[in-house]
Amino acid sequence: MFFSLSSWALALIILAVVGAVTAAGVLAGRYLRRHSEALREPFGVLQAATLGLVGLILAFGLSLAVGRYENRRAAVVDEANAIGTTYLRAQLLAEPARSRSLVLLRRYTDLALRLSGQVPGSPDAQRTGAAEDVLQRRLWRLAGQALDHAPLATAPRLYVDSLNTMIDQQTVRVSALNNRVPGAVLALEVIGASLALGLLGLYLSVLGRGLVTMLLAAAMVTMLLLITFDLDRPTRGLITVPATALESVRASMVPVPAAHPG
Repeated sequence: MFFSLSSWALALIILAVVGAVTAAGVLAGRYLRRHSEALREPFGVLQAATLGLVGLILAFGLSLAVGRYENRRAAVVDEANAIGTTYLRAQLLAEPARSRSLVLLRRYTDLALRLSGQVPGSPDAQRTGAAEDVLQRRLWRLAGQALDHAPLATAPRLYVDSLNTMIDQQTVRVSALNNRVPGAVLALEVIGASLALGLLGLYLSVLGRGLVTMLLAAAMVTMLLLITFDLDRPTRGLITVPATALESVRASMVPVPAAHPG
């Protein structure tokens, strides 16, 4: 549910939920202020315990999002390295497999770059993935032909090994893009943070002070929630997975291949 929303819609929902619950706590605290002596201690203990629990939940959700983000970055680098190695080894194949494979590898890299800007699981991403699968089959067919023509040569065998690694890394990368923090964890973070801020607003309002502190706490928690959600949206938002490694590999394919078929 959260991942299907746009970044602006998600930010507005979080701000609305956190702001509404916090405001409700402040208003309830003002209403109960006349009982401040009786309610001060129980509310203080309750809000302190709730804030500690929510802090653990927020830290847990953030660690999940950061871990997945790092995995996606590593998957992009690994796939770029696999494509680069495959392209270098393809230059050592005999014709016509050499020229055909180099052309297909350039197109394959373009598709990998295109996938970097598409929402995982969207129709565009599915079409790009299907196009990559078609190119993989064509590249594998050409690799088989190269092996048939020179079954004892080293270059085709090395090329097949790197091509197999490239195909595996594409699967790893797509899986990493679709591996998101469970929606139940994200919902728990939003609900728990809102309730904690509401109790904090209630307690401070009962005491008749702390409005600035309340606003700072609400802003900090809201920013933490937004960062957690943003880290889990690898192709949109402020924190995206860079495709620098793939761009560098594609740029290296522009010059004429240096190696000659053996």
